Amino acid sequence: MGKNIYVGNLPASMGEAELKELFEQKGSVDSVTVIRDYDTGRSRGFGFVEMATEEEALKAIEALNAYSLDGRNLTVNEARPKTERRRGNAGGGRGGPRGHSDRGRGGYRSRG
Repeated sequence: MGKNIYVGNLPASMGEAELKELFEQKGSVDSVTVIRDYDTGRSRGFGFVEMATEEEALKAIEALNAYSLDGRNLTVNEARPKTERRRGNAGGGRGGPRGHSDRGRGGYRSRG
């Protein structure tokens, strides 16, 4: 099984083919994914590369971390396992049934 690598601070112009070409200089690449914005399709500036072996992955991390590309220094390290995200309202409660508080509008409303 391969080793997954996180690659950050990517130039906006870099796609999967260019990223694969860069990492193939260090070993066998199983897969490459550049993360894109859902709405615009533009790169979000990071991606993942899966190398064939752990040895090749460590070699690539060592060689390409802080590597200068189009005036940007890449951040390359071992990818952390994907964690499950909670769904729903991440903003938390804001008071009141419509997402706002009655404060700031002349005081509290009377119930009479």
